Amino acid sequence: MQRSLVLASGLLAGTILGTPVWAQDSQDPVERGKYLVTMGDCAACHTAPGGKYLAGNYALNMPFGVIMTPNLTPDKETGLGDYSYEDFDKSFRAGYSKHVGYLYPAFPFGWFTKVTDEDTKAIWAYLQSIPAVNEKRQENQIPFPFNVRTALVTWRTAFFTETRFKPDPNASAEVNRGAYLVEGLGHCAMCHNENKLVGNSSFAGRFGGGVIDGWYAPNITPNGHQGIGAWSDDQVVTYLKTGTAPGDLPGVAAGPMRQTIMESLSKVKEEDLKAMVAYLRTVPAKETYKAKDLAAFDTKDAPGASTYLTYCSSCHQPDGKGISGAVPALAGNTSVMSDGPETVLRVIYGGLAAQSGYAPMVAIGQQMTDVEVKNVTDYIRNSWGNKAPVVTGSKASEARAATKTMLAGTAPCAEIEQDKLKAAFDKVGIQNSLTGLKQQDFVPTLVRVVPQIKAEPTQATDDDIVNALTTAFCKVGRDDPQYASPSWPTVIGSFANVAYSQVKNPEKQAANVPAAIPSATTPPK
Repeated sequence: MQRSLVLASGLLAGTILGTPVWAQDSQDPVERGKYLVTMGDCAACHTAPGGKYLAGNYALNMPFGVIMTPNLTPDKETGLGDYSYEDFDKSFRAGYSKHVGYLYPAFPFGWFTKVTDEDTKAIWAYLQSIPAVNEKRQENQIPFPFNVRTALVTWRTAFFTETRFKPDPNASAEVNRGAYLVEGLGHCAMCHNENKLVGNSSFAGRFGGGVIDGWYAPNITPNGHQGIGAWSDDQVVTYLKTGTAPGDLPGVAAGPMRQTIMESLSKVKEEDLKAMVAYLRTVPAKETYKAKDLAAFDTKDAPGASTYLTYCSSCHQPDGKGISGAVPALAGNTSVMSDGPETVLRVIYGGLAAQSGYAPMVAIGQQMTDVEVKNVTDYIRNSWGNKAPVVTGSKASEARAATKTMLAGTAPCAEIEQDKLKAAFDKVGIQNSLTGLKQQDFVPTLVRVVPQIKAEPTQATDDDIVNALTTAFCKVGRDDPQYASPSWPTVIGSFANVAYSQVKNPEKQAANVPAAIPSATTPPK
């Protein structure tokens, strides 16, 4: 479920007699509800790829099958149009639908039960205001006996308690606000708990990190090595808002967390993000793996060292420190040192789009064997002072099979979502310019078209332009036989990086772009 390794949520501003008091909110319940829905990242699970906003039919991959999410628009036939507020409240905070009965805990009602009456009413007001979309919910793909919803009574008895948020009288207003955000609409622990199937209960391994849909949601407790303890408050807030952290503790959001940041956290008020961080500082630090679980890989002849030098070092540098402002460091990167290797594996196999000013990453793992990927992952996670458990079992091959990205050539080409950018591309004639383009002509073609795009009033960021150019190239080039050699992931990765160079530093004529096929020779200057 391309879902949130998330921290997104509500808006508590203070406490009086133990009751949440709200400030700086719109008095219009619809506007306030829109903000709360954005913070809760509802669109992530209730908007299908290429589908209408909140019309559902997003496929959530669960251990017991696939759940198709419901339509939240006010359509009377297929959405919430026949719901009363009381019906919605019962679903939202108690996990019981008027149409299907008990809800699977894939829906985070175990967290939403803490949301206040006022916020629940505002969310309902907003959902009733959006355009109705007639889209029937597709059938779940859940085998017997898991498709028998009455069996959920046992789960609910063991792991669910309906209760509203209660401020801590001994905590500051900021910490209480953060607790409400993190523990309520944010449902952060739904991804960041160690044990997912026990809901928001005391058995969950709170915030210690764990696997979610083939990605690893890291430890977000104040542990200094495995969690956020070594990060400053500003670093955590900046990471939540942009997907990258400044300073000497690098981190780059990938997978579902990146989606959550783009759709939700980047739009959350800074004071709310600061409150969330303040609350997380009060959570007991947790160590999710022990020193005995680690293996020494920090030697020249370690497994994975030669693979790293061949494929990775020209961008990330032999010392793992990356290229400032262009390629994130691996040394000291807490995302790299999570208990589970899943996120590192998925990034190696799937690549990354341009984000937060960083260059796109080639889906370099598509050129490697699973053994090479396993070994280089272990090397990265245990070199330059990094320490993390080694990859075990078939995790590398499982990650390859699960990785579906445009850069890897294992997913359809993306879409350009910004209307003004699409219009600029049409005006400049990007499709014609990129069709049949020879690889040796990437640079001169982009030197010509990038200034024309940037001259248009698109209000697009450099990241937007780089990713849109890569998408446009994918659409015209994916089936072009000339790109079969050396491989499509290599070719589209090369194009993306040349586009990055021309958009960010056109005067350098692509000389500073990380190589699409990294070598062990001279790193970029």
